[in-house]
Amino acid sequence: MVSPDFDYSNRSDRPRGPVLSALSTAFPGIRSVQEQVLPYAGWWESHNRVAAAGGGPLWVALGDSMTQGIGASAPDRGWVGQLSERLAVRGWDHRIVNLGVNGARVEDVLDRQLPALESLATDGQTPALVTVVIGSNDVVVRRHRRGLVERFAAMLDRLPEGALVSNLPNPHREARAVDAMLRARADAGHLVLVDMRRDGPRSWRGRLASDKFHPNDRGYAEMATVVQRAVDRAGLIS
Repeated sequence: MVSPDFDYSNRSDRPRGPVLSALSTAFPGIRSVQEQVLPYAGWWESHNRVAAAGGGPLWVALGDSMTQGIGASAPDRGWVGQLSERLAVRGWDHRIVNLGVNGARVEDVLDRQLPALESLATDGQTPALVTVVIGSNDVVVRRHRRGLVERFAAMLDRLPEGALVSNLPNPHREARAVDAMLRARADAGHLVLVDMRRDGPRSWRGRLASDKFHPNDRGYAEMATVVQRAVDRAGLIS
């Protein structure tokens, strides 16, 4: 059992930018997804407090809005919730601490999420599963792409051996460099690659929420399948 007083906020400490604010005002589809941000963060905060105080195998999920399930019909209909349901059906009795934050970038994993992961381990409990899906918010903005590979490497250096880490299905040079680095580290046995570039949806038609950016339940189901393949490949769950 880890500390019962685990205190972690799934809310971003950055204000919403003026462009997104304007788009949310102009387009109802974007606004409806953005209206999920605070309720979904609150849902996971409550869930995490219960999970952190419990017992049994622990899955810690690091990431951004997709790890929170933004765009899905409910917080537990994102890829984390859908995969958790599948693993439970297979007999893996586990609990999830979800550290995902809407809008998170790799620097947020370094500054906020990894310290939270490390705090969970201070009671001598090693998570049975650690997943990382991060970087989409870095690659979409040019200034955030600068130094992305170095930040990603620093993050990988702090992850526990055997963590499941997703690559980025994005054509930018930095995303390709991150992919090459992940494949090299996976080949060396340091991590397990979640290959969204190769195994993710070839088309997102019918798989996106009303903002046309985040996945919907169907899109998250496909993401869950890709992560599940990595779980099976790693032999983490019998």
